[in-house]
Amino acid sequence: MDLVIVESPTKAKTIQKFLGSDYVVKSSFGHIRDLQDKKLSIDIENGFIPEYVIPSDKKKLVSDLKKDAAKADVVWLASDEDREGEAISWHLADTLGLEKGKTRRIVFHEITKDAILNAVKNPREIDMNLVNAQQARRVLDRLVGFELSPVLWRKIKRGLSAGRVQSVALRLVVDREREILSFQPEAFYKVDAIFRCAGAKLKGSLDTRFNGLDQARKFLEDSIGASYSVTQVEKKEGTRFPAPPFTTSTLQQEAARKLHFPVSLTMRVAQSLYERGLITYMRTDSTNLSSLAIGTTREFITENFGARYSHTRQYKTKSKGAQEAHEAIRPTFVEDTEIQGTAQEQKLYSLIWKRTVASQMEEARVLNTTIKLGSDRRSEQFCIQASEVLFDGFLKLYMEGTDDEEADETVNSVPEIRTGDVLEALELTADCKYTQAPYRYSEQTLVKKLEELGIGRPSTYAPTISTLTTGRGYILKGDKEGHSVQVTNLVLKGSEISSVQKTETIGAEKGKLLPQDIGLIVTDYLVENFPDIVDYDFTANVEKDFDKVADGQIIWNNVISKFYSPFHVKVDGSMHDNNFSHVERELGVDPSDGQKLVAKFGQFGPYVQKGDGESRQFASLASGQLIESITLEDALKLFQLPRNMGSYKGEEIIVMKGRFGPYIKYGDTNITLPKGTDPLKVTLEQCCSFVDSGLDKASKKKVLADFGAEDIQIIDGAYGPYIKHDGKNFKIPKGVSPESLTLAACKNIIESSEPTSRRYHKFKKTK
Repeated sequence: MDLVIVESPTKAKTIQKFLGSDYVVKSSFGHIRDLQDKKLSIDIENGFIPEYVIPSDKKKLVSDLKKDAAKADVVWLASDEDREGEAISWHLADTLGLEKGKTRRIVFHEITKDAILNAVKNPREIDMNLVNAQQARRVLDRLVGFELSPVLWRKIKRGLSAGRVQSVALRLVVDREREILSFQPEAFYKVDAIFRCAGAKLKGSLDTRFNGLDQARKFLEDSIGASYSVTQVEKKEGTRFPAPPFTTSTLQQEAARKLHFPVSLTMRVAQSLYERGLITYMRTDSTNLSSLAIGTTREFITENFGARYSHTRQYKTKSKGAQEAHEAIRPTFVEDTEIQGTAQEQKLYSLIWKRTVASQMEEARVLNTTIKLGSDRRSEQFCIQASEVLFDGFLKLYMEGTDDEEADETVNSVPEIRTGDVLEALELTADCKYTQAPYRYSEQTLVKKLEELGIGRPSTYAPTISTLTTGRGYILKGDKEGHSVQVTNLVLKGSEISSVQKTETIGAEKGKLLPQDIGLIVTDYLVENFPDIVDYDFTANVEKDFDKVADGQIIWNNVISKFYSPFHVKVDGSMHDNNFSHVERELGVDPSDGQKLVAKFGQFGPYVQKGDGESRQFASLASGQLIESITLEDALKLFQLPRNMGSYKGEEIIVMKGRFGPYIKYGDTNITLPKGTDPLKVTLEQCCSFVDSGLDKASKKKVLADFGAEDIQIIDGAYGPYIKHDGKNFKIPKGVSPESLTLAACKNIIESSEPTSRRYHKFKKTK
C-alpha cells in the first residue's frame, strides 16, 4: 500500500478517485510545522536557521501520518507545484523522518486522472532551491515583522505591525490619498450637441473646454441660428485582440471588475475549483497553455462557433519576475461549459472558461468612424465618434473589463455621411464639470500596481490586503461620499438659452481602499526612519533575489545577511532615540464660545479636543475622517453627541460615540448602530427598532452544551465554537465537531492547551 500526502482534504478526496485502492491519500491540512508564534524562532548567529515547531493542533495529525508512512511501501509527496508546496513536502519529509529511498515527490498543475498518473510515472526529488526561496521569504518577513513591530508599538501605538510587502502596499494607498488631498478641483464647461442626420440622432462633443459660465454662455449665444457642416469624415478599420488566459493577478482583477469579488474571495473560490479538479493551479504568473489545451479548445471553437472563429495563439508571460513554470489558469476540460457548485464557484468558473476559450478565438474587426463638424459662427468644432463591429470574433463570447471609471460614450454606427453634408443641431448643452483627482486604489487596481512594480507575488496579494483592511485597520474598504456643489448648466434649444440649476458631486468613489489615520502615521514614520522597507525598488529587488535563490544562483542565507545587519542597527537605534510620532493639527476656534479645537491621535485612535484644562472636551473622529483633512465645521459636529432621543418602554435612549463607533445606550445595555447609520441623523423610531433587535439578539442563548457542576460549557461565539471553563476560553482543535465533544474530551482539551487571551508579546532583543 502506498501513501500519498496532499495539503487539503478536498484535494485528497479528488485524487483518491483517480488512484484506486492501492493508494491511501491523506491530507496534511497545509503546513505541519512553522516558526513559533511568540518567539523570533530564527538562529541569527548561525546563518539565520529557522527553528520550526509543530503546532499543538497538528501534533496528533503528525503522529497519525508517521504511523501511516511507516506502514507504506512508498510515500508520495503531492503538495502544490510552487515554492510553498515544495516547502510543505520538505517539512513533511523531515518531520515524518521519511527514508529517501521510499519517498517520491510528484507535481501536477491540474487534478485530472491523466495528470496524476503521469506525475506518478515521473517522480522527482524535493527541489531544495525552491524550498530555500520559500525559507528566505519566510525568514526575512519574520525578521522585519518581529523587529519593526515593537518599534511601532513604542513610537506610535501598541498592537501595530509592519511587513515587507504590507508596508509598501500601504504606502501606495497613502501616497495616492495625499495626491487626492492636495488636488484642487477646477470648474470647466463641457459642451455637447445632439445632431439629426437621416433620421438618426448623433451626439457630438466640442473640442474645446471653457473656463467659466460667461465663456460657455457666449459660445451658446454665438451658436444661435448656426449652420453645421461636415468638415472631415475619417473611417478606419481596426482590430481588437483577445486578452491572454488568466494569471493569478489578472483573475483577481477581472473577478473584482465583473463579479465584484474581493481578492480573498476569488482565491478561496479558485482554490475550491482547483481541488475539485475543475481548473488548473490557481497560483501562477504564466499565460502559457499546454498544447493539449490549445488543441481541445480549437476543436471546441470549430464545432460550436465555426472554423472562422478559431485562431490558435500562444501568449508569452510579461509579468515582472514570473517564477512558476506551469500553465495559465484554465478549465481542465474545455467541454465542461457549466459545473455544479455554489453560485460563486459557477460564476468564477464561467469567467475562467470564457477567458480561456476567447483567447483562442479570431480577432474582432471594427470600423471606427470620426466625424468633425464646423459652424459658420465659431471656429471650434464638434466631434462625433462611432464604432461598428464588422466581425465579432472573440467578442461573441467575452470582453475584458476595464478600470477606466469614465467610459467613452460611442454609438454603434452612423448613417452614410460625406464631407460638406449639413446636419441639424437639435440641442446644445454646456455642463459644468470639475477636473478629477487621481482615483483611489480599489483592491484590483492595487493588485495591478503591485504586479507592475514587481512587489510581492500572486499568492501574497490577498493576505496582504486582508491584513491592511481587517487585521490592523490601516485601511478601510468603503465608499467616499465626496462633497456637493451647486452649478449652473446651460441649454440651447432653437433660439432660447435656459439655465438649469444642478448639484454636482465632487470626489465621490465606491468600493475603494481608504487609508485611516493610523495608516498615514505608520507610513510617515517608516518613510522617515526606515526608507528601505517602504522603497518600491528595494522591495522589488528583494523579490528578484528570491527568484535567484529558486534558480540556485545565490545562497539564501546571504540574502538575509546582506539585509539584516544594517536593518538591525537601525532598529536598535530607533528603540532608544526620542523620535516619537506625535500627530496633531489645529483646526480653529468654535465661533460660539471661542474655544480652540485640535485634532490629535491618541491611545484609542484619532480624536478632536476642544478647549484646555479641566473643562476640555473630546470627540472621536467618524469613520472616513482624517486628522489632516477634517474641517473645523465637521469637527464641531462631532460634539453634538451624545443625543438624548427620548424614552422607550420606560428607559431613555441616548445615541453616543465610543471607541469602536456610534452606539445606543439603553439602560445598562449598549447596542451598536448598524454600519452606515449616521448618529447625527438617526430618528427615535429607528433607535427603537435597533433596541428591539439588539435585545432580542442578546437574549438568545449561545450555549451549545453545559456540563453543569463541572463549570464547563461549549459556547457558539462570534468567531466560532469554543470551550469555556473557570472564566477562561479554550480553542476547539480544527476538524473536531463541537457536537461530538464529551465531558472527558473537553477536559482533555483544557488540560492539554493554553487558554486564549489577548496579550502584548515581549520580544527579546538580538545582538
